[in-house]
Amino acid sequence: MKWKALPVLIGSSLLAATTLTPARAAAGPLVVVNPGFEKDAEGWTFTPGTGVATNKPHGGAKLVYLDAGAGKSVGQAITAPAAGRYTISAWIATGGAGGTFTVLRNGAGAGTITLPSRATYSRYTHPNVELAEGDRLEIVFGSGSGWVNVDDVMVSPGTTGGPRVTSSNPKIVELFDWAKAKASGWAHQDGVPGPLNVDERNPAGTGEGVYTSTYWAGYAHRTGYYSRDFAHQLAGAHILGLDRENKTMLRSFAASATEEHKFYPVWALNFDAKTYLAIDYRSPTNFVREVPATFELVEKADLAFRWTGDRDYVDDPVLWNYYQRATGDFVTLHDGRLPNKVAEGTGKGIFQGAASYNEVSGEPLAEAGDAIGAQYQAYRALAALARDKRDIKTSLRAARQARDLKSYFNRTWSVKPGSDELVRAYTVDGTPLTGFGKENSWFMPMKGIIDAGPRNDAYLDLIDAEATGAGRPRNIEAITYLPDTFFRHDRNETAWKWMRHVYDQRETNHVNSRQGLNGDYPEVPFTLVGQTVEGLMGIQPDAPRRTVATQSRLPADIGWLRVADVPVGDGTVTVRHDGQVSSAFTNGSDGLRFWEARFAGEHRWLEVNGHRVPGLRKVVDGVARTVAVVPVPAGRTATVKVAG
Repeated sequence: MKWKALPVLIGSSLLAATTLTPARAAAGPLVVVNPGFEKDAEGWTFTPGTGVATNKPHGGAKLVYLDAGAGKSVGQAITAPAAGRYTISAWIATGGAGGTFTVLRNGAGAGTITLPSRATYSRYTHPNVELAEGDRLEIVFGSGSGWVNVDDVMVSPGTTGGPRVTSSNPKIVELFDWAKAKASGWAHQDGVPGPLNVDERNPAGTGEGVYTSTYWAGYAHRTGYYSRDFAHQLAGAHILGLDRENKTMLRSFAASATEEHKFYPVWALNFDAKTYLAIDYRSPTNFVREVPATFELVEKADLAFRWTGDRDYVDDPVLWNYYQRATGDFVTLHDGRLPNKVAEGTGKGIFQGAASYNEVSGEPLAEAGDAIGAQYQAYRALAALARDKRDIKTSLRAARQARDLKSYFNRTWSVKPGSDELVRAYTVDGTPLTGFGKENSWFMPMKGIIDAGPRNDAYLDLIDAEATGAGRPRNIEAITYLPDTFFRHDRNETAWKWMRHVYDQRETNHVNSRQGLNGDYPEVPFTLVGQTVEGLMGIQPDAPRRTVATQSRLPADIGWLRVADVPVGDGTVTVRHDGQVSSAFTNGSDGLRFWEARFAGEHRWLEVNGHRVPGLRKVVDGVARTVAVVPVPAGRTATVKVAG
């Protein structure tokens, strides 16, 4: 091949002028040519001591390598088709320290990452590189003291701001800033070409498609997003400004839940949002499907509507049809073995329809705690969505179904006669199972289907003990649910413990070696963002009803926490909590009018903007809170404190 001179990078210093020829960018997105090196050298410029190899790719079948020693580089230059911010990332493994990953703007350094010695592929990111139309972006990888392998370069839409965290505790600031930066690099630009159906069994994929506005939710070595991961990442994605992506992905799952599929959504789609991911889809009767996901997508649609106020969530016929099918026809069709209006799995594995997200138990489950909990929340979500659609008949019916299902769960389904143990699942022959079942255990309190009280409290104790000990899941993405579970029940210290654990394990190798580090699993940063805002800050939006509720769930070692510019509706809100007794709310949205300040427990008096007022009692998830509903005009700040 013909070699071209490149800048020689040592550390962060540029030692020679570049002679890169810019690659032609397509109109619209900022396109990296041959980002996975599957087309060999196309689009890239190499110095001696570098090249394309097949020995150890991250994804696909090929990678580029740089031999040890100074002076070697691989790079590409691209002309920006439009002004904007872009996040540039790449997967890199190294046999020694000192390699570099640099971006330049019009020949001037815009950022350099000096690479550590790490033989495991890790994802490195340059966030928010600002470019004007016609600017030349250069992406350059430099050699170090050991070999350097690079694969799967990606350009994502940058962010124009986003929430900012300040606190008396530097740990939560560090955690949030890391998670925000990490998650922001997982989104795809609309219109970028990319491979389809790449996975560990088919590294070459099945050709190329045009990606749309989506983000990674699932294994990073597969070219698709998964319903389960997406559902758990949706809130964090909204907080980071990925509303278009959320709606595109949700709608793609909804459209796939056809009668031919027995109203199951497919498990995963490629980033074109229309091609089913081949490793998980073999035919209309042979594809991965798990009961909880069907219901979680309804619940998360309502959550997206509460955050955004986007009427598409109630007016789009594809979405509305999905909500009704999932809570109606789906339940009826999959309630045969144990007829009780609870959707069932087959007990025959994930390709035939699994009852639970716990894929590794080996139990032939017909009904599971995570599925019935998710079904309960789907009914509640439909009731809320139908209310705002002004479909009162559907709203009342769904609300009744939610109440009936919760009553049946607590009086019958979860009760094992002659035992005080809580049932978490039933096998296909009707045998009740108790003890710890991972997802089919913690989803029950996480979804709020267990009545508040000693039984629920004891089960939370069991979950924490098992997850801390022998029952701990091996995969980090399972553990990401634990903060949500404990925040819902004001177990703030425990929830914060699990948030810290997930963050502290970010540089530990994932149990799936192809995935790389735990912190490079997309669910990890997205959920930490969501748990900071929804969990620690207790921010609960209802943009359609022009209201935001908050409740401090700060643990003892976070004296105060402020999150600024959280997107709600057509604007933002800023919230500060001092301990659990004082909160401040700034309304940055013309569409919002009311702040519901909540406090744990029952308090006779609150102080609202310096005035002493009686506290209002409100029961949330079966537990009494003290609240004040405060009108807050746009651009104004209000404060509420516990006064006795």
